[in-house]
This record gives sequence, C-alpha cells and structure tokens, in this order.
Amino acid sequence: MADNGCGFPAPGLHSFLFKPIFHVGGFEFNKVMLLALITTLLIVTFFTMAFGKAKVVPGKLQMIGEAGYDFVRRGIVYETLGKREGEKYVPLMVSIFFFVWIMNVWSVVPLAQFPVSSIIAYPAVLALLVYVIWVSLTFKRHGFVGGWKNITGYDNSLGPIKWLVSFIEFFSNLLVRPFTHAVRLFANMFAGHLMLVMFTVASWYLLNSYMIPAAGVSFVMTMAMIVFELFVQAVQAYVFVLLACTYIQGALAEHH
Repeated sequence: MADNGCGFPAPGLHSFLFKPIFHVGGFEFNKVMLLALITTLLIVTFFTMAFGKAKVVPGKLQMIGEAGYDFVRRGIVYETLGKREGEKYVPLMVSIFFFVWIMNVWSVVPLAQFPVSSIIAYPAVLALLVYVIWVSLTFKRHGFVGGWKNITGYDNSLGPIKWLVSFIEFFSNLLVRPFTHAVRLFANMFAGHLMLVMFTVASWYLLNSYMIPAAGVSFVMTMAMIVFELFVQAVQAYVFVLLACTYIQGALAEHH
C-alpha cells in the first residue's frame, strides 16, 4: 500500500499488481491467472454436474443451471437475435456471461478479493473473440463487397456525404467498437475495486485511531459498496453479452 505521508495507505495502481506464484521459464503465473483458471474450472464443473445426467424432473443443481442458461438464452440471445438465428450462439453467450460474471464476483470473495476483469487483458481477449466472430460472420453472410457495405454503412442514397458516413462507420465499427467493448467492462471493475479497497482500508485505519465513529461510517459504506458491486458485476456481464449479441445481429442483418 502507498503512504501519502499522513499514515493512510491509499490504494492505487499497486493494488492491481501481484507477485508471481511461480515461474515456468520466462512465464509468470500470478494470483489473477489463478483466479481466471479457477473460474474456468468452476463453470465447467458446475454445468457438467448440472447437465451431465439431465433428468426430466430436474434436481436442485439442474434447476439452477437451467435457470441461468434460460436467462441468457431467452433474456439476451433470443431477444436480440431471435430464436432461429440465435440458437447456435446460445452456448457461446452462456459461457461468456458466466465467465465474465464469476471473474467479477471474485472482487467480494474473501481471500480472493480481486476482480479478474479489472486487468484489461481479460476483457480485451473476450472482446477480440466477439470481434473476430462478428467480422467473419459479416463477410460470410454478405460476401466481400456486401460485407464492407455492412461494416461501413455505404449507401448511395446518402448522396455526397456517403463517403464521410462510410469513413465514420468504418472507424467506429472496426476500431472503436472492440476497444469500447473491452474498456467498458474493465473500467467499471477497475473503479469498483479501487472504491472497495479505499473504504476497507479506511475503516481499518480509522478503527486504529481516535476516529472510531468515522470508522463505523466507513464500514457501513464498505458494506453498501459490496452490495452495489454485486449489482454492477451482474449488470456488466449482462451488458457485455448483450453487446456481443447486438454485434452479431448487425453482421447477420441485411444491408439496405
């Protein structure tokens, strides 16, 4: 923790840096990677146990799994892509949703206490995956010329400004879109973790000083922040998948 001179260990960028757990050659394996790996194992294990031996009359675990699966399938994929087009993308979107959500939830789990998605590399890789799917689907559905028209929004009816519109759409879709898709998730989790660390450390610091009443206020704020973060974590997983479905929907839509 950094010390600003008054004894308060203020959080900062150092709160997102971790010492390697072990090295393999030049590769460093740290806490964040471990949490990402555990996230993957948890999701695979849960859905394997829930649906590995699915029954007509589901047990509790299968019911929970079906509820989560249906939430993404009906509430996001079908609503955005429709049932016919969206069905093939349901497994991917369910996987992304739960992967993002669990990565976020680590922020409030004791001992872990760190959101994996607050490290830009993880949202960036997921956004890149969606980006590759979107671009490949665009050209597969519309062909080379039609694909570029879809991406750039080229339309002869726009007259003299069609080239300006096409340039803006090209820049927005191919460059800005994947960046904002990743940064939206990263920035929310980064800021949320900083706030949680700040109130948690402040509570401990004030408790060990003569400002014990202020420590109580800080502790209440910490609890409020945890509840708020739980809400934000779920919302960010929802928004990430919703945007992914929206991009795919745009790739499949007919260009006019």
